[in-house]
Amino acid sequence: MDMKKRVSLELRHRSPSEVQELVLDNCRSSEGKIEGITEEFSNLELLSLINVGLTSVADIPKLDKLKKLELSDNRISGGLEVLAERLVNLTHLNLSGNKFKDISTLEPLKKLPQLKSLDLFNCEVTNLADYRESIFKLLPQLTYLDGYDIDDCEASDSDGEGDGVDDEDEEEGESEDFEEEEEEDEEDVVVEEDDEDDDSGDDEVSLELNQ
Repeated sequence: MDMKKRVSLELRHRSPSEVQELVLDNCRSSEGKIEGITEEFSNLELLSLINVGLTSVADIPKLDKLKKLELSDNRISGGLEVLAERLVNLTHLNLSGNKFKDISTLEPLKKLPQLKSLDLFNCEVTNLADYRESIFKLLPQLTYLDGYDIDDCEASDSDGEGDGVDDEDEEEGESEDFEEEEEEDEEDVVVEEDDEDDDSGDDEVSLELNQ
């Protein structure tokens, strides 16, 4: 299905201004361009164009409210200036699996002041020496690059997977439970006393009888 038909299908009889999320993954763009998306999508916050054969983002419209743009698994190699001009409030940009080779092709992203998360998995640029250091230096507004912050800590909020319980914590919990069980066992043991008092009472009775 081509991109224009997919857009009209996703509208589902709504007007473009009513749409906040538009997912067009795996459809086909003719000539590698964005089609069917206009400035009428004025309230769009998420646009997903994964694996649609894009070679250019030149035709992306001005979308002031767009926050998340998914462009992974396409053939884009540059031309990001238009994103900085038309998507001024973008916070998340996924360019994984594209054709970016040089840090300089990403320089236009400096003009996206709200950009918090950038993904470049499986792009050639990730093979460069000091890749992460260079990107964080180029784009100081970034919090996460490829899902990790500048200190290599994984995204723990909605940008990534939630934190799980550490194995160490689980082991500590188990040992505490075991100690508690031992204490309970000790309390259950009843110490039996010898019946010495009963024996002495019998002796007194026998003495009285003898008298």
